Amino acid sequence: MSPTKIRAASEHDRMGAAGPKMAGERASALMAQQMCDMDSEWLPAPLYTLSFSNFYCFPPKHVTVRKGGDAVIVSFLLHFFKNYQYILALVFAIEEVNMNPHLLPNLSLGYEIQNVLPSQERTLESALILLAGQDEHPNYTCGRERKSVAVLSGPSQAAFSQTGTLLDLYRFPQLNYGPSYPVLSDKGQFSSSYHLACKETALALGMVSLMVHFSWTWVGLIIAESQNGFQFLSDLRSEMDKNRICVAFESFVSSQMVDGDYTAPLQMLLRREVSSATVIVIYFDTDSLRNNFFYTGQYLVTGKVWVTNSQWHAASHGQNFLLDSFHGTFIFANHRAEISGFQSFIRKVNPSSYPEDLYLADYWFRQFDCSYSESDCLLKNCMPNASLARLPAHLFDPAMNDGSYNIYNAVYAVAHSLHELSVQQEEAQLAGTGRGMKFSPWQLHPFLRNIQFYNPAGDQVSLDEERKRDTEYDIMNFWNFPEGLRLKVKVGQFSSHHPSGQQLSFHTNMVEWPVGITETPQSVCSESCNLGFRISHQEGKPPCCFDCTPCQKNEISNQTDTELCIKCPDHQYANSQQNRCLQKLTTFLAYEDSLGMALVGTALGCAVLAAAVLAVFVRHRRTPVVKANNRALSYILLVSLVCCFLCSLLFIGRPNTATCILQQVTFGVLFTVAVSTVLAKTITVVLAFKVTAPGKRIRQLLVLGAPNYIIPICTLVQLVLCGVWLGTAPPFVDTDAHSEQGHVLLLCNKGSAAAFYCVLGYLGALALGSFAVAFLARNLPDAFNEAKFLTFSMLVFCSVWVTFLPVYHSTKGKLMVAVEVFSILASSAGLLGCIFVPKCYIILLRPERNSVHGFRDKTHRGRNKPS
Repeated sequence: MSPTKIRAASEHDRMGAAGPKMAGERASALMAQQMCDMDSEWLPAPLYTLSFSNFYCFPPKHVTVRKGGDAVIVSFLLHFFKNYQYILALVFAIEEVNMNPHLLPNLSLGYEIQNVLPSQERTLESALILLAGQDEHPNYTCGRERKSVAVLSGPSQAAFSQTGTLLDLYRFPQLNYGPSYPVLSDKGQFSSSYHLACKETALALGMVSLMVHFSWTWVGLIIAESQNGFQFLSDLRSEMDKNRICVAFESFVSSQMVDGDYTAPLQMLLRREVSSATVIVIYFDTDSLRNNFFYTGQYLVTGKVWVTNSQWHAASHGQNFLLDSFHGTFIFANHRAEISGFQSFIRKVNPSSYPEDLYLADYWFRQFDCSYSESDCLLKNCMPNASLARLPAHLFDPAMNDGSYNIYNAVYAVAHSLHELSVQQEEAQLAGTGRGMKFSPWQLHPFLRNIQFYNPAGDQVSLDEERKRDTEYDIMNFWNFPEGLRLKVKVGQFSSHHPSGQQLSFHTNMVEWPVGITETPQSVCSESCNLGFRISHQEGKPPCCFDCTPCQKNEISNQTDTELCIKCPDHQYANSQQNRCLQKLTTFLAYEDSLGMALVGTALGCAVLAAAVLAVFVRHRRTPVVKANNRALSYILLVSLVCCFLCSLLFIGRPNTATCILQQVTFGVLFTVAVSTVLAKTITVVLAFKVTAPGKRIRQLLVLGAPNYIIPICTLVQLVLCGVWLGTAPPFVDTDAHSEQGHVLLLCNKGSAAAFYCVLGYLGALALGSFAVAFLARNLPDAFNEAKFLTFSMLVFCSVWVTFLPVYHSTKGKLMVAVEVFSILASSAGLLGCIFVPKCYIILLRPERNSVHGFRDKTHRGRNKPS
């Protein structure tokens, strides 16, 4: 019997014996009602020319699709055509259960599918019809035996909450195949409700992991204005903050914004706000946004990477554009195993296989250019080899979506619960306590609450919220270039159950980026700071907006976008790019250095010269020049000068504890001997010319050589000072890691700076005393008087060491050591040159003056000169 005849027979039964006239009137009324129920949703896409009989063949919106069974699962479905895959998933699952000999072997499942209109009155009406069994007296239950055991409802939160409140009064099991909403999980309000969808608490973490993978730090957010949208936003912002990802803009979109009369705010959002970021997250919620939200593709917002959730889908019609705004979109789809047989079932479905499904016939009529027979409303003249699997993806997607998969699992959950209940009743029957197998819906609750099983695809299913695991996600890449392709290709997977760092697996080489993007895009507020730079945040802007500031001296940054530079350890230094710390080379004033070689050569040359002068003096020891001013003091001074020149070599070469101690002690003692010798010579000159009367005590001191005791006394004082120095804080080997770039300088630390300056100060006091005495004796008459030379030598000596102090403290590294060596050599050379060079000139070049006779002739000539 054709669908038209089925409806006519049903109507005839209801009219009873009202007579042919009334039957005709009711038939006309039924036809008129069907015509009034038609709206734009059910009209064909093209305009067909229909006869009156053809128009009568279209099903009204409120027709229920039924197939009998021992137990019936009722499904409330919104928008049959848009969600027609839900019907197919339900039919497929029920047929699969009925063919399974191990599940409900003695029972068959049936289904009843009601097209619920999107209004509270129609939704509640469907629930009342289910409870009462008929629609004329909602408070009265018909006599027919009810076989309904459970209701499948969704995906709208509003529809589920309306039917759930009513059905909960009768403890009628209701399974929600839509997304999970926290308010619907309240067992105090919905004690008979169950949810098939897994938890989505890991969705935000998964999206942020993708951002981290591509180093996207500047991301826009478009969130559906709903309870789930607000919760998702909270989770997403928390994860973004943990990973230093900033929000470029944040906009909420309500269903009013995407209605036909209110697209201006949405268009402004897509045109202006999204321009600040390359990557934009869209959270879609079917309960708050209608499908025409995706008509926004007509605005052609290209060059943007969209990241969205599994409830997103492309518009169900083509835009007739070559480009598509959503080409390259990343979709986080709930991971699930492939249901074997579903694709084959889709290919075989046709109106002749399911004559009770009037909507399938109507769908076939619209998609395959069929026509209705005017006599019996049978389809004819359809396209050859017509199949749902051959339709374009924007008309019918054969891949099972989330809602269909949840319906599939819901059917198996009811089937397993019925199976457990039937086994329990059979056991009670065998024990003699049962009264036959009879099901009531409320009896399924204990089994539904505790049910846990693996579906035929191998996925674990549980209705207990506490047992559910967080969803694992397949990351799909939406390919729609050219527009109409509409492929979803898996390019990655995210699982929060894996260890940190291994949760995301991604295949970048498989990704199709949006039109206009040829390589992995960047979405940042500021370009990354390279190695050697640090982030300098811009005042009043998010942390992702910053300037790049070079690291300071001897600091590095070996990572991009670091906020702090790392100071290199003392034994290391920063390279020129300031991205690595290099090991410093150990250095010191070595003999091999050019500066070291110059100082060594000067020291040895001066020491040889002083030794040569000593040899000259020894050889000419009996001459007046040598004998004048105490010959022994001259020998002592020359020997001490030779040692002073050679002691400078202790400052050159790799320092050790012994050389560090010898440097300062030898320097202090030898120069004390030299300066005290000069002081003794000066006092000798003064005494020789000032004390001329015989018998005076001072003359007696000169005869006894009293000035010669100055040397040991002064030297003893210096030895005491050096002993105190070595006993309290002796010099030691130290390192200087800051004076020379890339080098650690080995040097001798003075130990006690106070002791060092005491030794130096004592030496300076002796020098000043010698200079003062020599200055007083500079004009004493005598050809061999060396008071003037002693004065000049002390002047040079004092000038060198006075200059030494500021220069020494203003230099660093090896130059400090070189300055000290140079001061030793210069002061020693000053003594040698000023005192002994004039005498050597007379001894070697003017020997005629180096005699008493020559001295007397010179004196006589001087006296006979005219005045």
